[in-house]
Amino acid sequence: MIYVDVQNARVVSALSSIASRLGDLSPAMRSIAATMEERVRRRFASETDPEGKRWTPHAPATLKSYPKQGNRRILDRYGDMLRSLNSRSDRASATIGFSAVTPSRNGQRTAYAIYHEFGTTKMPARKMLFSNPDKGEIAKPDEDAVLDILARYII
Repeated sequence: MIYVDVQNARVVSALSSIASRLGDLSPAMRSIAATMEERVRRRFASETDPEGKRWTPHAPATLKSYPKQGNRRILDRYGDMLRSLNSRSDRASATIGFSAVTPSRNGQRTAYAIYHEFGTTKMPARKMLFSNPDKGEIAKPDEDAVLDILARYII
């Protein structure tokens, strides 16, 4: 699995403050992981990125190559990637990601969600997790959701 750390000063500051008072952040981390996983699932349903912008539609060549048994939804040809969406948490972290892999030319198995998140020279980015994947930045609505969860544990 490939990891990209969220670099959000407000979220990191809130986590540090709570950790210094509570010690065990497991309940908050569990809630963050579940909430963010659900938010990503809704993005597949709405075909939008974390900021609510529509994903780039399929190219005509992509539509032409789609198998008859595929569902023709963006990023959801057979449902493999969405089914591989998962989350986990522990005392100090919440992780959300995709475990679906595909073999590459050199025999390595590659998590293909990363190509969609970042885009490639031949394919536009269709963000699922980050507003800026290169910087590990989450979108404002996700930041607000995480901060709301953390606020419940401060009080």
